[in-house]
Amino acid sequence: MSHADPEAILAALDPEQRAVATSLEGPVVVLAGAGTGKTRALTHRLAYAAAIGRYDPRATLAVTFTTRAAGELRDRLRRLGVPKVNARTFHSAALKQAQYFWPRALGTDLPEVTDRRFAIVAEAAGRVGLEADTGLLRDLVTEVGWAKVSNVAPDDYPAKAAEAFREVSGADHATVARVLGRYEEVKRRRGVIDFDDILLCTVALLADNPGVLDEVRRTYRHFVVDEYQDVSPLQQQLLDLWVGDRPDLCVVGDAEQTIHTFAGAQSRYLTRFAVRQPGATTVRLVRDYRSTPEVVRVANGIAGRTRPGALGALQSQRPSGPAVVFEGAANEAGEAAAAAGWLRQLHRDGVPWSDMAILYRVHAQSPPLEVALGALGIPFRTRDDAGFFQRSEVRQALIGFRQRASTDAEGSLRSHLENVLSGLGWQPDQPRSAGAALERWESWNSLLDMADDVVSEAPEADLRAFLAEVDRRTEYEQAPDGDAVTLATLHAAKGLEWDAVALYGIHEGSMPFSLATRPEQIAEEQRLLYVGVTRAKTHLRVSWASARTGASGSRRPSRFLTSVLPKDVVVPARPNAKAQTLLNAVCRVCERPVTTPAERKLRRHESCPGTHDEAAMERLTTWRREEAARQKLPAYCVFTDATLLAIAEAAPNGPSELARLPGIGKIKLERYGPTVLALLMGAEPPS
Repeated sequence: MSHADPEAILAALDPEQRAVATSLEGPVVVLAGAGTGKTRALTHRLAYAAAIGRYDPRATLAVTFTTRAAGELRDRLRRLGVPKVNARTFHSAALKQAQYFWPRALGTDLPEVTDRRFAIVAEAAGRVGLEADTGLLRDLVTEVGWAKVSNVAPDDYPAKAAEAFREVSGADHATVARVLGRYEEVKRRRGVIDFDDILLCTVALLADNPGVLDEVRRTYRHFVVDEYQDVSPLQQQLLDLWVGDRPDLCVVGDAEQTIHTFAGAQSRYLTRFAVRQPGATTVRLVRDYRSTPEVVRVANGIAGRTRPGALGALQSQRPSGPAVVFEGAANEAGEAAAAAGWLRQLHRDGVPWSDMAILYRVHAQSPPLEVALGALGIPFRTRDDAGFFQRSEVRQALIGFRQRASTDAEGSLRSHLENVLSGLGWQPDQPRSAGAALERWESWNSLLDMADDVVSEAPEADLRAFLAEVDRRTEYEQAPDGDAVTLATLHAAKGLEWDAVALYGIHEGSMPFSLATRPEQIAEEQRLLYVGVTRAKTHLRVSWASARTGASGSRRPSRFLTSVLPKDVVVPARPNAKAQTLLNAVCRVCERPVTTPAERKLRRHESCPGTHDEAAMERLTTWRREEAARQKLPAYCVFTDATLLAIAEAAPNGPSELARLPGIGKIKLERYGPTVLALLMGAEPPS
């Protein structure tokens, strides 16, 4: 048990974080906004529970979604004096249980976990006669993962995929289902399972073997789940088996950061937790310790006035900082050059390169940035989803380091590393070309920088000590920083933060992405931009380009920026603008055609962000309900939902402006006009 002072543990927390730490009876759901210290609250909760004897750390399981996040949990818990808490990813915890109990329950070892999913999918596609290029194979790999974590069997895939609007370019649902079936056959023939089968096997093992399930439940009695908005149906099923009907469950998440629904994440488990767990304690963390008020204001504006899970607007706890920069450019080359120039000036003002990032929607947007940064001599590195220590050039270097460590050669740590790296092609000078050669050089230099850090803390450190530090950082997924600007997609940036962030390519077609067409897809793109904004601590720049380099066009800023763009920002005019009619009416936010009567009233798509005042809308809604009751009519007979929302968004200043809105005829203007205008001005609904 921990012997830390309980009050000292709580002293480091704000009132809401303290409520998380001390709410130890019954299920708890923590709705935690970006930068609000959710990991601090979660780890201090475990430390406090151990300090007062409420939890046995060895009987506690903390689960999250990435190796890096699990490593951070372990590191923080160790510093708080509770190193015996098991902090793992869902897959790591499941694999450990399956490997231990599988031989006892089935009399054989758990099949080998393969990392060759792509090759197996390619073989399966060939067996159904599908000529698949690399792009199609990637899509099929994604569908394999989605089907597994969503508990969708190959035979059920066509119906379930249609319900979920799944699309695979180049293959219909029936064909994909056949590929999924053959994929399972190939795996069985090879005697292997894949990454997501770890969860499936563990769920089956626990569900079919009550004795095993009882032993697991005796081992773990207290549970916390971080990033709960990312849980999939399969992960929820496993969690339900672990927890059973016991109350010691605390989940933490932010529905506004749900950006992985394409991979099976379902935020409804977070937003409806209190419904599924009657009597659950709900704690909201909205004090933002990461970002300045200027950055938080933009984040709140992009998130919208109503958040899933009713979290509420973030409240910055930092002093005021520089204004957020919004800027358009004629083309992508100009946009990239301006972003690079902005970073160079910040560096001259004292911001380290390593505390800067440029974020974009897809990797294909990075080449102009690499050229612009290279032209100014700005060091940069590209962050990918594979992880630093999984890169081929890093693995190759580490093999060489370990071989050299087995010898007794004399020399400094850095000389040993440089000797090995030189044999792989490393040179002291940075390559002039961009691309793979530069990325390899940056990776190797990051290892050298890491060695310098090790020596600065322990001058006598040798190659074995360096490799021990590599092993520790690999476990925690703590990649060496290096003094370089990070280039990353918005998805890869989740969970990270920098002092300065440039958001690049934030225009229609990129944000939201051109393939996002349904309301739920648009909403996820909006959340993705919110995640990008909330990565910035002090400096934030948002930019877009009117056209691709070498082309003409008039691309407009993302619709998600509508409520946050300063009035003095120049936005390209829509070409060939015509007077709007029922036939050519377009959305005032994204300027795409509107088609339904409700959209024409609103003058925008229902999926595009509105600009109405929530308090005014609430007054109008209350009045309409009471007026309809007084007249004994359905509410829509007073005003339809669309008309009421159109009134709130237009906020007319007088009868003439109100009369111009669709759905406001002469009779309704005379009957309701004075009351509606008064409500818009702040009057309370008449009783």
